[in-house]
Amino acid sequence: MTPSKLRVAFIHPDLGIGGAERLVVDAALGLQSLGHTVDVYTSHHDPNHCFDETRDGTLHVRHVVSPFPRAWHGKFHILFAHVRQLHLTLTQFLLRSTAPEYDVFFIDQLSTCIPLLRMFSGKRVLFYCHFPDKLLAHGAFVEGPFQKRNVGMLKTLYRCPMDWLEEVTTRQSDTLVANSKFTARITTAHLSSITLTPKVVYPGINIKAYQAPVDWNAPDIVQIISGRPTLISLNRFEMKKNAALAIEAFTLLRDRVSTQQLSDKMRLVLAGGYDPRLEDNVRTLNSLVERARSSDLSFNVITPSQSKIVAPSFTGTTTNEPDILFLLNFTTSQRSALLRSFSTLALLYTPANEHFGIGPIEGMICGLPVLACDSGGPTESIVDQPGEQRTGWLRTPNPAIWADALAEICRMDESERVSLAQRSQRRAESVFGMASMANELERLLVETVEMGPVETWPVKGAAFVFAFLVGLVLAVLSR
Repeated sequence: MTPSKLRVAFIHPDLGIGGAERLVVDAALGLQSLGHTVDVYTSHHDPNHCFDETRDGTLHVRHVVSPFPRAWHGKFHILFAHVRQLHLTLTQFLLRSTAPEYDVFFIDQLSTCIPLLRMFSGKRVLFYCHFPDKLLAHGAFVEGPFQKRNVGMLKTLYRCPMDWLEEVTTRQSDTLVANSKFTARITTAHLSSITLTPKVVYPGINIKAYQAPVDWNAPDIVQIISGRPTLISLNRFEMKKNAALAIEAFTLLRDRVSTQQLSDKMRLVLAGGYDPRLEDNVRTLNSLVERARSSDLSFNVITPSQSKIVAPSFTGTTTNEPDILFLLNFTTSQRSALLRSFSTLALLYTPANEHFGIGPIEGMICGLPVLACDSGGPTESIVDQPGEQRTGWLRTPNPAIWADALAEICRMDESERVSLAQRSQRRAESVFGMASMANELERLLVETVEMGPVETWPVKGAAFVFAFLVGLVLAVLSR
């Protein structure tokens, strides 16, 4: 087989509907469109909570049901993530006499299996780094000297082997790729033993998916679209996504005299992935609803009609044109409708120090003004200055500052909006198109394969397995 037509195995821990999952799906689709054979392996895939391409046969997804839970009483997520990936790796690649043959492995998010795959399959591995777990374990990451939060001794003992394991397994990858210059810089700074220089491949966006026709009369579309001027925010319901900033800025905007006539009629749609099994998701939604109440804003919480997840019940909801609409687990068509509706004025991207952030690209490809924080990946995707090249606004995550920016967006005339939309679409297509990402990943995968087979060293292999097991034992004992 020539390197130009590769057999690629993707291994991803949880194939849900987050940004990392969108990257994996689009990367697999892009490589598949170039003629490569792609299989996606995962330990969790819920047909009712996933992207369409992973359930309709477009991609070949192998869901390996794990006997291990995702957590224990809401804790030890990363420990069980390691164990679940090891289970997948052992049962699908190392212990099967009829295991499929692949030329190269594409691993992302969790690096646990990298040394084992290299050691016992003899194949090369490309690792796509979204962001080091070490830096997320204690809450949202803030750039600067790394300082762990004030945590107890048990958690410190628990995290030590987990952090060591992440660094030593990531170090074993043959090609290391990051989703932004920001992530590449942070990874090399905080995983200091890694000598590989990460290559940057921006996540690509499937432009055709955002240009597909929308059935504006479909019930799921009718329930979310309004003639009221609309601000939208698309993000998972997690505390670190800081959707509260959108509510606070929206509340201040409504009080601005300069935009009073428009803002009085305005509404905010907060849409994103929601899993009632995850404490963070539940806590975040509850806090956002409470913030809406305290701001005296009417609200409603809904899910798509085909969703198996029932929207949680809150007192005080209204179905009659609420000021804030919480949309849980939106469909692809609902996302397109929100982004392309004539009433949508802007997309608000609220996370600070985001590793990359696909949200701003989604807004740009649909010609929407985008407001995002002035840190992390969005500083690479959005052009704020000079004004004649602007594709969005980068601002400090302060509600008053954001309200000022939103007021500026609301005052844009039609010609300004058209010009910005054209600039945004050109930039999104040329820099963040799916074809660009697929071609770059193909080049890196071919280079990885051309490194040749991995030599297996039994002594080193046994030493690594022993060290790995010691790390796991320490993690369990720290409970």
